[in-house]
Parts: sequence; structure tokens; C-alpha cells
Amino acid sequence: MSDRTPAGQFLDAAIGLLQRVRDEEAEPIRAAGTLLADTVAAGGRLFAFGAGHSSLAAQDLVYRAGGLALMNLLAVPGAVGVDVVPATLGSALERVDGLAAAVLDSSPLRAGDALVIISLSGRNALPVEMALHARALGVRVIGVTSVAYAAQTTSRHASGTFLKDHCDLVLDSKIAVGDAELALDTVPAPFAPASTVVTTALLQAVMATTAATLADRGIEPPLLRSGNVDGGHEWNAHVFAEYADRIFYRH
Repeated sequence: MSDRTPAGQFLDAAIGLLQRVRDEEAEPIRAAGTLLADTVAAGGRLFAFGAGHSSLAAQDLVYRAGGLALMNLLAVPGAVGVDVVPATLGSALERVDGLAAAVLDSSPLRAGDALVIISLSGRNALPVEMALHARALGVRVIGVTSVAYAAQTTSRHASGTFLKDHCDLVLDSKIAVGDAELALDTVPAPFAPASTVVTTALLQAVMATTAATLADRGIEPPLLRSGNVDGGHEWNAHVFAEYADRIFYRH
């Protein structure tokens, strides 16, 4: 029996989006996982970036149990998450021209590395410029975005382009413009966003592909274990020591 409560409707909507991602993005997910595996096998480093709530999916990839130890967070001060005060400053920083180039030029990113850029709308200057500048540096870029925004909104970058236009690979989260899954006559605005649930799952599917692809090539994937299971800290210490030159969140 269908659950028509708001909670049930939201969960059904999220499940529907996850099923679409599974069915429609299978090949991009495989390609993205392979690109990251290629990067690891060639000695490259892995980075992820997202601004505002898009940063949540990026942070979910970094220093976590069951995840690749080599994924590093590319931080833009004031734009990663909602901890900056006022929180609206983060949104303003996403529209600042030149910020992404300055961040990349002072970051450890170099040719041969891979960068995952997460931006739901893909329309702001920060993610567009970051993709442009990273590729100019010889970095492979995977964009994670809702392609629908490019058809239904205008770009805020001087070029008039979107994140999806400057990536080696694009993963489409399928999120509708506005990121709200529910509407009620008694509520004046749409509500219940699903982008974090879907984008996080999409990226973990990519990481699972990366780990399995490395293993298929005879390369042990540098995975972290939970520090809350016996032996977890010891396992992680070994991984950190072996890959110290490619892990930047411990410096």
C-alpha cells in the first residue's frame, strides 16, 4: 500500500531519482570510475569540490570508512558548506569571478590529477571557472550537476556556459530545477530537497566502480576502514604511510 504521507512521498521521490540515476547514468558512472582508477594507477591525485550544500557530497568522499584514502577536499574558504557567517556569503562567493583560478593556482593540483566538481545548477562563476582553469592545467574534470538547469536557467559566468560544458565527463543527478520534490496547496513554496541524497549516492557508485576497477587490474585500492572497528586505526595508518604523497588532508 502506498504511503501518501509527506515522508512517504519524499522517500518515494528520492527512490525514483536513484532508480533513474542507476538506469540512465550507468555508462557515465562506469566511465567516471574508470577515469579515477586510471588516475590512481598512473600516480595521480584525486580531489573533490562543491560549494554550499553541494560540498556535502564532496565531503562525503573524503577520509571516510569504506572510501578511497586518496580523495582530497579542494577547499574554497567561505564557500565549502554553510559554516561561514552569514551563510549567504557562501552564495555570494560562488558568483565572484577570478576566485576559482586563485584557489587552483595556490592548490596542490597538477597535470595528471583528477577533480570532481559538484554543482547542482552548474551556472555560477565558481564551478564554471574552476572546470575551465583545471582543464587548462591538465587536470581531468568530472562534473556532477543537474543538466536540466542549462535548459531552464541562464549562466552566471561571463562566457554564458555551464559546468557541464567544461568537463571530461558529466554525471547528471536528474534533480529538477529548484531542488524541491514536494508541493502542497497549504504550503506556499515547494519543499523537501533530494539533491544531497542523490548526488552522494551517485558519487559513491562512482567510487565503488573505481575500487573494483583497480582490483580487476591487480592494484589493491587504497581504502580506509572504520576507526570504530578493531584494527581500523592500524589499517588506516598503513594506508596513510604508503600514500602519504597523495593525501593532503593530514598535512
